[in-house]
Amino acid sequence: MVTRIMQFSIIAFLMSILMPLGTIQAFESKRPPADERTFVSEAVDKKIEEIKDFIKDPEVAWMFENCYPNTLDTTVDYEVIDGKPDTFIITGDIDAMWLRDSTCQVWPYMPLVDQDPKLRKMIEGLINRQVKCVLLDPYANAFFKDLTRESEWNEDKPELKPGVHERKWEIDSLCYVVRLANEYYQITGDASVFNENWDKAMRLIVKTFKTEQRKDGTTPYRFIRSTSRMTDSPVFQGTGRPIKPVGMICSMFRPSDDATVLPFLIPSNLFAVQSLRQLADIYTNELDDPAFAKECTQLADEVHDAVMKWGTAEHLKFGRIYAYEADGFGNMLFMDDANVPSLISLSYLGFHQRGDAIYERTRNYLVSDYNPWYFKGEAAEGYGSPHTGKESIWPMGIILRALTSNDKQEIAKCLHMLKTTHAGTGFMHESFNKDNPSNYSRSWFAWANTLFGELIMEVYQDYPELLQQSDM
Repeated sequence: MVTRIMQFSIIAFLMSILMPLGTIQAFESKRPPADERTFVSEAVDKKIEEIKDFIKDPEVAWMFENCYPNTLDTTVDYEVIDGKPDTFIITGDIDAMWLRDSTCQVWPYMPLVDQDPKLRKMIEGLINRQVKCVLLDPYANAFFKDLTRESEWNEDKPELKPGVHERKWEIDSLCYVVRLANEYYQITGDASVFNENWDKAMRLIVKTFKTEQRKDGTTPYRFIRSTSRMTDSPVFQGTGRPIKPVGMICSMFRPSDDATVLPFLIPSNLFAVQSLRQLADIYTNELDDPAFAKECTQLADEVHDAVMKWGTAEHLKFGRIYAYEADGFGNMLFMDDANVPSLISLSYLGFHQRGDAIYERTRNYLVSDYNPWYFKGEAAEGYGSPHTGKESIWPMGIILRALTSNDKQEIAKCLHMLKTTHAGTGFMHESFNKDNPSNYSRSWFAWANTLFGELIMEVYQDYPELLQQSDM
């Protein structure tokens, strides 16, 4: 399967470069042939036809058709193992599964799971696979299905376990495992996924969160990589900068896979608060374990209180806002990153409602010139990331800006920028140069593709008139 996926990626990339302009303007579908797709969902295909026919701008309709099903078309390995569904989803041009990416890649399909039994089984299989990953190593962020495969990072210290691609400790990796299972349960009412292994994994997640509060000043976690990139490894023998244990959870890496500057990553801590409260609800209402539910609630309250005390501050222009990172000593870093969780994504994730005062003040800061990682160029304006340097904008950041907006003009602006920066490929990329969209990174980034599909789905539901414009 992986070989076929890689072949598709190479062919699609070469076609995007070599096609004459006239052919590109014909907007021919870039989906692989039906018999070469890695997974097929009738509900998804019906939704594509419904929305594509509604969109008046032919280029945007084409982009939606290419992007929305990209995860299903190119990245899914589904089978039944030991009588249970098992789904392994690679991130795209990197042949490994991230806990974060795999949840985000299937998220836009979740509203359709009750319309397609096959799709529902695929999601159930991903829950099962993620549980296996957590039980293998709760500190790892990316995994192989083949336990005999050797990672390109095999010289990282400590030595990787078989089946681990990379061991960057990111709070959000574990949060996404909870997020997927909870959403599946909320939509389907199917509690069968909360089996013995799932329970073990959830308890390990909570244990890991508590360990990384580092209340005794120690951690079993280390990550050392020989590299010329400063962002590839935490300082001080892979343990990060000093912290004062105030109740927040340390994260050695951001969801961009870059090392944190200050160990308390605020959006990821708030994501953990949400995940812990979801677990408390499940263990109260479905699994009848009030003791563990109480443990989750108490930890959520502790982390939240610490964030509000040690992770917010008065900005000279915007008032009290969230910092991006903190250390518990009163030092804070103010910025945001295009990856999710980010500060701007807090309403997208459901932690905040649009309009909440501290969120709105923070959001106003984030899309201003005061945010050092918000770039404006000749091609577009939007979020960047230290992961890709000081001149690159991430389509994902533009998408999240639109998904967290109630302003139709702002959403329309974001749609226009996405339409004019895909460099004729019909797909989203990891990033593009702010002045030259043809200079981009990652031609096959399934998360960004399906997130674009999710945006179009949201606009179709909430602001359909925007999709009725013939030239966005």
